[in-house]
Amino acid sequence: RAATAGPVTATVVGRHCEAGDILADDVLLPGDVRSGDLLAVPVAGAYQVSMASAYNLVGQPPVVAVHDGTARLL
Repeated sequence: RAATAGPVTATVVGRHCEAGDILADDVLLPGDVRSGDLLAVPVAGAYQVSMASAYNLVGQPPVVAVHDGTARLL
């Protein structure tokens, strides 16, 4: 969806409830970002499939392939 508010500075964190679980610090996001919005993080360390674990009951991330504007789950 298109943003309807100006940018805000934010810290993007993971869901492992650990102090070091920071994906990006001081990034600009749309001011109207809300729960349920998707945020693409291309380099996400332990959140990637090759490094994923079941720590804190966090499930495996989905893998999506995008080609020529079409996306599909792998």
